[in-house]
Amino acid sequence: MAFREGGGRFGGRSFGPREEHDATCSDCGQPCKVPFKPTEGRPVYCRDCFQKHKPERRF
Repeated sequence: MAFREGGGRFGGRSFGPREEHDATCSDCGQPCKVPFKPTEGRPVYCRDCFQKHKPERRF
């Protein structure tokens, strides 16, 4: 499977680079970029804080 720089393949379709949006982490207050448009009233976390809030996976 081939990947383009900044994109990937899904179901045989290639996508270009992700659009990133500026945001402020709801936990630490640091500026960050997220791959979705932040919605007012919903928390946004930077990469580090997201790891703290991510539910533990059980196998």
